[in-house]
Amino acid sequence: MTLSEVELQLFMPKYYDYLKEFKLPEEQERFTALPIEMLEKTHERHPIVILNSNVPVGFFVLHSSARVQEYSDNPNAMLLTAFSINHLEQGKGYAKMGMELLPEFVNQSFPSCNEIVLAVNKRNTPAQRLYEKTGYKDTGRRKMGKIGEQLILTLAVKKIG
Repeated sequence: MTLSEVELQLFMPKYYDYLKEFKLPEEQERFTALPIEMLEKTHERHPIVILNSNVPVGFFVLHSSARVQEYSDNPNAMLLTAFSINHLEQGKGYAKMGMELLPEFVNQSFPSCNEIVLAVNKRNTPAQRLYEKTGYKDTGRRKMGKIGEQLILTLAVKKIG
């Protein structure tokens, strides 16, 4: 697998059947939502698909709604939620590649965005390691989520050009 085969794309209906087949182990599903539950597309909610050779292997949502203000004071921030990699595709590096591609994708698709924020459950150490490896920094802020304390992480999106 090469990085050139992996890309991020805004959700399109042609990916629906793949996404409804996504499976996650129970210990992961409690920390996120399945893609099929998150497909509502609005001008403030942007479902994103991680593709490998045009086949969906991962998914997340970027929010530009007022909800972002719960996590950042930056009016140009976006909130990342519902990150997942289909269980059959885990362990192949797609999560890391997807996160590494995200700043460039945001520059192209959401040019006013200069920060990505997310909340990760304190007990979800694999996700914390992924985010740290891909440049996210702990803000020191905490929020209580449905299943416990969440760490608020941030990534500055540097503008190209």
